[in-house]
Amino acid sequence: MHLMSMFNNILIIGKVWPEPNSSAAGIRMMQLIEYFKSENTTITFASTANPTQFQVDLESIEINVAKIELNAESFDVFARELNPTMVIFDRFMTEEQFGWRIMKECPNAIRILNTEDMHFLRDARHQALKNGKMLDLTKQSDLENKRCFREISSIYRSDLSLLVSEMEIELLKNTFQVPDHLLHFLPVFAHKTLNSTPSFDERNDFIFIGNFLHEPNWDALRYLSEEIWPLIRKSIPDAIVNVYGAYPGQKVMELHKPDNGFIIHGRVNDAMEVTLKAKISLAPIRFGAGIKGKLIEAMVCGTPSVTTTIGAEAMQFKDLWNGTIADSHKSFAEAAVELHNNVDKWNQAQKNGFKIVSERFKAESHLPLFDQRLKEIDTNLDSHRSKDFTSKLMQQETVMGMKYFSMWISEKDKNKS
Repeated sequence: MHLMSMFNNILIIGKVWPEPNSSAAGIRMMQLIEYFKSENTTITFASTANPTQFQVDLESIEINVAKIELNAESFDVFARELNPTMVIFDRFMTEEQFGWRIMKECPNAIRILNTEDMHFLRDARHQALKNGKMLDLTKQSDLENKRCFREISSIYRSDLSLLVSEMEIELLKNTFQVPDHLLHFLPVFAHKTLNSTPSFDERNDFIFIGNFLHEPNWDALRYLSEEIWPLIRKSIPDAIVNVYGAYPGQKVMELHKPDNGFIIHGRVNDAMEVTLKAKISLAPIRFGAGIKGKLIEAMVCGTPSVTTTIGAEAMQFKDLWNGTIADSHKSFAEAAVELHNNVDKWNQAQKNGFKIVSERFKAESHLPLFDQRLKEIDTNLDSHRSKDFTSKLMQQETVMGMKYFSMWISEKDKNKS
């Protein structure tokens, strides 16, 4: 029997409807959908989110669509009647909301958590930035926050969690002792390849790109505008940075200053088209997690980038980078100016980017391993689920049951008096 025939009825519960032209998360979700769809499976995509004008028309590609509700028994009926053989939860919040219902109604369905990135790591870095502190990723105490407990609990409740960053896998294994059999590395792929790209002399200007609903992108843009761009303009008086991204609010539009070469364009239908025209991509990311779709796209387009250590995290190959990694605003600006002016360094950066894409982000390098992992879990589901006690513990509603029962009794007694 072919592997995917075992999973011929897949339910994906999305936090949002996929928008691949808006974010790397949308690209990632469509890659998962396309992968399973290629195996002739029946896929149902369900979400509590409201529709948007930019979402993919899933029904046009023969994906069943369902609107579901939070905290409603109607989902139990829906899940029971659909009876999926695999359920994919889009981010840990979705698993929290619906995972226990799937366990109850479809106990034999394989439960996959698509993490996108480690939300708790992003939060911890954001807080550290606000406090002017450095994080020690080997210390649980530096990383513990509300999302940390929730997210790792969700990983334990799932049969397998997909992570886009090998660094985050090592963090979970080494700092939090999450067992390896619950984790699988499956990055966002370079979804296109190009036969040729424009040369140094055929390109102009800098580019910044990112979905502005994502807080790290807004912080990076503001940091670029306030600290880095004035230094670049001082060295290159006619420099221009074209800023693209979905959902630019008023605070983003207020940074639009054409006289200073800082131009806010907003949403673009084809990110690769504008990235191909740019000479350098700027991504001064000060907090965040996962791998950055914009930087993979820059590599595919042959567009060198300047980013931070966090921006390049888990994306380098043999210490190669598609440009320069710089963590202070001064060194970042200097690196951007040097790449802009030095054709030899620019050409080498472009070659590095092509090598990184080829070695790390090709689908054919990762999907066979994913196939094998799913096959192993399906063949040995009971033993897989019984490998560690913590996974069982996280599925017990009695863990904090007495606390909430006591609180309920207390409130009930108050209402009597």
